[in-house]
Amino acid sequence: MCKIIDFGKFKYEQQKRDKIQRKNQQITLLKEIRLHPNTDVHDFDFKVKHAVNFLDEGNKVKVSVMFKGREMAYQEQGEELLNRFIEQVEDVAKVESPIKMEGRNMNIILVPSKLKGKKK
Repeated sequence: MCKIIDFGKFKYEQQKRDKIQRKNQQITLLKEIRLHPNTDVHDFDFKVKHAVNFLDEGNKVKVSVMFKGREMAYQEQGEELLNRFIEQVEDVAKVESPIKMEGRNMNIILVPSKLKGKKK
């Protein structure tokens, strides 16, 4: 058993369904902010401001502390820096993944606490 249909009409309806699906989906990007264990206060505040902007747009933010050479001995400074970062953005974000080491980088992932961001 088969059904004879107008192929042009079929393609049009399929494109229409695809367009509606794309319109309704929400795209979240992962933005990354990189720090070093000895990042200065002003630079830190500047990066926090950028992270807040990213979170307001509805994006996830990955904050990385990169250790070079002998800085690996000061991992507690990196953890302190990330904890301070979490405290600064806790009103607009929540922690998705806790602090973890990956090679020479210490990472956390922050997500917006309320999705009031723009749909793209």
